[in-house]
Amino acid sequence: MKLIAGVDIGNSTTEVCIGDMQADGSIRFVSGASRMTTGTKGTPANVGGICAALEEAMDKVQRPVSDIHLVCLNEAAPVIGDTAMETITETIITESSMIGHNPSTPAGAGQAVGELIFLEHLGEGIKGQPYIVAAAAVHTYEEIAGQLNAHHGRLDIRGLILQADEAVLVENRLVFEIPIVDEVRHIRNIPEGKQAAIEVALPGQTVRMLSNPYGIATLLKLTPQETRSVTPIAKNLIGKRSAVVIKTPHGNIRENILPAGEIYLHGDREAMVNIDAGADKIMAALEGAGLIRDISGQADTNVGNMLSRIKIGMAEVSEEALDAVRITDILAVDTMAPVQISGSLAGETCMEKAVGIAAMVKTKQLPMERIARRLQRELMVNVKVAGVEAVMASLGALTTPGTQLPVAVLDMGGGSTDAALIECDGTVRTTHQAGAGELVTLLIQTELGLKSRISAEQIKKYPMAKVESLFHMRLENGQMQFFQESIDPRYFGHVVLLTPGELLKIEEDIPMEKIYNVRRDAKRKVFVRNALRALREVAPDHELKAISNVVLVGGSAEDFEVPEMLMEELSEYRIVCGRGNIRSSEGPRNAVATGLVLSYLGGK
Repeated sequence: MKLIAGVDIGNSTTEVCIGDMQADGSIRFVSGASRMTTGTKGTPANVGGICAALEEAMDKVQRPVSDIHLVCLNEAAPVIGDTAMETITETIITESSMIGHNPSTPAGAGQAVGELIFLEHLGEGIKGQPYIVAAAAVHTYEEIAGQLNAHHGRLDIRGLILQADEAVLVENRLVFEIPIVDEVRHIRNIPEGKQAAIEVALPGQTVRMLSNPYGIATLLKLTPQETRSVTPIAKNLIGKRSAVVIKTPHGNIRENILPAGEIYLHGDREAMVNIDAGADKIMAALEGAGLIRDISGQADTNVGNMLSRIKIGMAEVSEEALDAVRITDILAVDTMAPVQISGSLAGETCMEKAVGIAAMVKTKQLPMERIARRLQRELMVNVKVAGVEAVMASLGALTTPGTQLPVAVLDMGGGSTDAALIECDGTVRTTHQAGAGELVTLLIQTELGLKSRISAEQIKKYPMAKVESLFHMRLENGQMQFFQESIDPRYFGHVVLLTPGELLKIEEDIPMEKIYNVRRDAKRKVFVRNALRALREVAPDHELKAISNVVLVGGSAEDFEVPEMLMEELSEYRIVCGRGNIRSSEGPRNAVATGLVLSYLGGK
């Protein structure tokens, strides 16, 4: 009796399968476990997670780890995700010339134009001159309202800018109506004495004049040349509830185009593509370059710095020389990223085009051999590197009921998408593509501007609802769900994630429809595109119609909507596609670990 352990080191999780070699030469599966991967995939830091997973699996059969006859490891190639910005335009305003944000409580409505003046200088105001008043947080809302009311008869006060979140409190105490913008963080940077236009939209609407360059020109009486210079400001104010634009007389508004950079593909054919061209052109150039030996970027550019940072990071964790680290594949997807506006007064950001990139990093030496040696020293058991992930996943996938040869297997993990096609005669074609679940998480976090990566991961994994009363919620598919008992009041009016057993509140104030669209778009851009790319690579003559069956395995195959997306996409080619059910019990997980155990049988 021999216990054989298969260990699949993934970007996110390390999975273990324990098989018992029977006297008749068959394998009986007895246990399994899953733990978070420690360190970067394919580095010696993985040993901690492997040991923890093996101990958990052996505890289930009440045997010590030392009873294992052989530990079989997969060949693991690290995949690192990062973003490179494409055609980013940064609006630089040296005199803090714009405000445009969505405070929760602006007050009043309409537009106003006037000269900027601080509250404490109202006594110096000139009769007949229209004013926009700025009040710092050192003044209470009662003091602000009292000062404005006192000067109302003498001065022409058209609008108000507040630093604190007190617009409604001030408005309720005024004897006249004006538009009020609050929550302006750097209010002391406002240039007093300059002309400013202020606009507050009605509830449920957005600003119209200040999000239009000709509207700004109308309010501030700009020349055609000045109108052209405020175009980036108008663009950044689209969709805002309130806004302020300040006229600066010396051309202090300019656009600075940051260099995105070029990607150099070193393969069968040398190729170069500028990241400004977008994801489609990048992936077309990658395909045209043939077998890739390495990928690099233009020096002192966004993409060049990003690729260099990836290589340096990999060299450090793998303890290899920098010239031994190569990037052998990338997946590029178009996205949008929030960019901080330099000189803004309220922390404003604007959405700019970006390219999300997942890169596959390899070293000249096989890192798995080093992991195997270290694991053998720590556990005092035999350890070997048994096979390529895609092949092992195929062996494991064949334990799914209803599968037969020929079959294609898609292993969708956290960092990579592996594909393999096993023919009836046993020949196998494999490919290892960069990009999977972690890149989806990165895109969701970037496009929604989330501070927490954990929040992005949860949004990726769970469906949503909007709690519209204490007794019902609107699901993301439009259906209503009613409850006999009251929902916790903390969730009222919020978007929540429907996790097993509890609701998770999304803290950011983002419409459910936007989250839904960003989440699904990110999954299509990564999973669907990469799946088609991988399947074409292994298909006979690179024709998808030559594939009849596809089994989906890996952690990302458990996603609640990705398999359906792929089934819909592959139905055009008459391909049978669905989640695997490894060993009739594990669902789509544990395919590689199971395959590693089966590989011990060799040709039997």
